[in-house]
Amino acid sequence: METRLFRALIIGGATHTSCTLPAVTLVCQKGGPTWAQERTLVAVKPDGVQRRLVGTVIQRFERRGFKLVGMKMLQAPENILAEHYQDLQRKPFYPALISYMSSGPVVAMVWEGCDVVRVSRAMIGHTDSTEAAPGTIRGDFSIHISRNIVHASDSVEGAQREIQLWFQNSELVNWADGGHYNSSCPA
Repeated sequence: METRLFRALIIGGATHTSCTLPAVTLVCQKGGPTWAQERTLVAVKPDGVQRRLVGTVIQRFERRGFKLVGMKMLQAPENILAEHYQDLQRKPFYPALISYMSSGPVVAMVWEGCDVVRVSRAMIGHTDSTEAAPGTIRGDFSIHISRNIVHASDSVEGAQREIQLWFQNSELVNWADGGHYNSSCPA
């Protein structure tokens, strides 16, 4: 089995992430702990699409070394939104949330990489824009808690559920197939 070593500069610092890439499984090491390859759902919400921030969000994830494995722009169907936000159905803001999320197009994406779930949550910042740190997507662009630009899965299990909800398997690219690592993973 062929193995390649991937090193990516973490933007904003001099930290390197090393990933060993066997045929299908990606094992990532950053100073000792080992993480398996993960996938996460990231969705640019209607306010982010309307404000033309889709490219900015994509650019930030690409600069972190993550791979885009699926993307589509859609008017989110109410049944998908209801299932996606099922844990919030009893909250008083739920009807407004569903109305907002169906008010315009959403750009749903699946990103793949080492520790991508945790890192993507850090990249997007706190849900409340007043508490989101500068340098995060929400800290830089969000103007209100109910118009906070972007969603990212909050756990590996949540990411798996959300990806299955928003995407068919046939809509996702398997970068391990066809030797695509040659173009994105320096040896």
